[in-house]
Amino acid sequence: MKMKFTPIGKIHTLFKKKEEIPYQGYKNDTYGKVVVFKRYEKALTDIEGFSHIYLLYYFHKHTDFKPMAKTFLDKKLHGLFATRYFNRPNPIGITVVELLKRKGNVLMVKYIDVLDNTPLLDIKPYVPLFDQKDNVRIGWLEGKK
Repeated sequence: MKMKFTPIGKIHTLFKKKEEIPYQGYKNDTYGKVVVFKRYEKALTDIEGFSHIYLLYYFHKHTDFKPMAKTFLDKKLHGLFATRYFNRPNPIGITVVELLKRKGNVLMVKYIDVLDNTPLLDIKPYVPLFDQKDNVRIGWLEGKK
């Protein structure tokens, strides 16, 4: 089965190198700009009503898939699928950002943790009723900040 994804825009941040990206944007006041290609602008209708959105994007600077990964929170290796590490078989990233404002096809966001010029694949609204779960276990991340 062959899959094809077409970027719908670009994510722009101050982060030119992977080492500059904050680990999880919610811990930093990091701002960015999401430029949706003009042909998809109408699809942004009503997005302003949401305080937070998901950005799905392509890890365009990834290297080979590695089944085990070390993260910034632990010196121990963990299975890739138990992490958010970027060297994935399908290098797709996801992050939740605060939507500050929309101007035409441009979204200004806060708490971004993405490399500059990253291809945007999709946008979805964050909806607590659907997205927030009770009785959540967080595995090896328990007690880490």
